[in-house]
This record gives sequence, C-alpha cells and structure tokens, in this order.
Amino acid sequence: MTFATTIAFAAAETEHQGNVMAETFGYGVVAFVIFLALGFVTLSYRNVANRHAHKAEAYAKKHPAPQAGHGHH
Repeated sequence: MTFATTIAFAAAETEHQGNVMAETFGYGVVAFVIFLALGFVTLSYRNVANRHAHKAEAYAKKHPAPQAGHGHH
C-alpha cells in the first residue's frame, strides 16, 4: 500500500452520512443556556445603586466633592 492509498482510505473512513444539524444541536443548546445564565447575572445588578442610596448619601456628606480650580487642567 502506498502513502497516497493510505490517506485515501483514511479520508473515506472519516466521511459520514448524517444530519450535521442534529449532531451539532447540543452546541447551540449549551451556548443558549450560558447566554441565559449570563443574562440573569446581568439582571441581578439592576437598581443596585438605589438599594444602597443611604450609604452613598452618608459617604457624600463625610467626603465632600473637591472644588474645581485647584490647579487641575
């Protein structure tokens, strides 16, 4: 057997007849589940600033904002 014949037989063995969409459907499902999980994580951070508004106000009272014109350009 020659090298070319061996490669031809190896290529013939790797060919498959089947529904490629059915074989790769799981990748789409996994990607969709990950997307949904990340979406829920993102939504969990909604309105976080308002949940801690009292802390932000207390910090702002203790640490007033610096005035403009102190040599910063």
